[in-house]
Amino acid sequence: MAHIVVITHEHDRLLERKLFRRAESSYMIHAILEDLRRRGHSWTIAQGFSTKIAGDAAVLHVDSTTVDPAYIEYARGFPLCLNVGVTDISKSRVSTARVVPHDGWEGPVIVKGVLNCGGLPESRLNHRASRAGRPLPFPGARLMKEYQVFDRAADVPADLFHEPDLLVERFLPEIEPDGFALRYWLFCGDYDFCGRFVSRDRIVKGAGVFRSEPCPVPDDLRQRRKELGFDYGKFDFAVHDGKTYLMDANKTPGRVPQDAGEVASMPRMADALERMMRHALV
Repeated sequence: MAHIVVITHEHDRLLERKLFRRAESSYMIHAILEDLRRRGHSWTIAQGFSTKIAGDAAVLHVDSTTVDPAYIEYARGFPLCLNVGVTDISKSRVSTARVVPHDGWEGPVIVKGVLNCGGLPESRLNHRASRAGRPLPFPGARLMKEYQVFDRAADVPADLFHEPDLLVERFLPEIEPDGFALRYWLFCGDYDFCGRFVSRDRIVKGAGVFRSEPCPVPDDLRQRRKELGFDYGKFDFAVHDGKTYLMDANKTPGRVPQDAGEVASMPRMADALERMMRHALV
């Protein structure tokens, strides 16, 4: 049986306890690890890179857009570490739907922050560091709670195209009779699940999703995963006029709503991680 080390940011909390309830997690990796625990494996959280907990395998689960090289150095010491090659998931790096002035795109656009999840992870880590009297790990990180949508790229104020912490992107939700859809792809090793979230809001986000349905994974998206070095994670994408557009790549995905329809299987995710460990530890 293997011992797995989950490497998190020193100010992150994979597990949180509220009042007298047992500790819970909003991250998908927790459900996978708990399935593995029931099979006889064990796991530990290494909060920060200075603890140097030993193990048979690891998951680099630093919930921030960029990862400090010190975490990478620690992660490379394990026989297997998921996502050790994923150090930057900024939208300016991963998005294939970026719009720049005069590139020919005349449809609707959305203005986002380049940080993952609108900069919320960085804001949360900065807040916890400040409360602990520690230096801010991401000074100057911009929190962007709301995205702006424009009917045409020409309507976007010119200065927004030149803001280094903003990204102008093609706005490509799929229009359904009962709402709007965005595709997602969840994967761990050789197991994956691809589906479409349908929401009543044109900006498709978790709170507004009321249905999920399976769909195929485009071959070019599989190639993009290889290029970005992902072992485990979630991609948000759109298919428009037969072309695939990657919007977001997340290396620390949250739990998938179980009431939204057919979703990824956590036991099969755990199976895939077991296969990777078996191969690495031979």
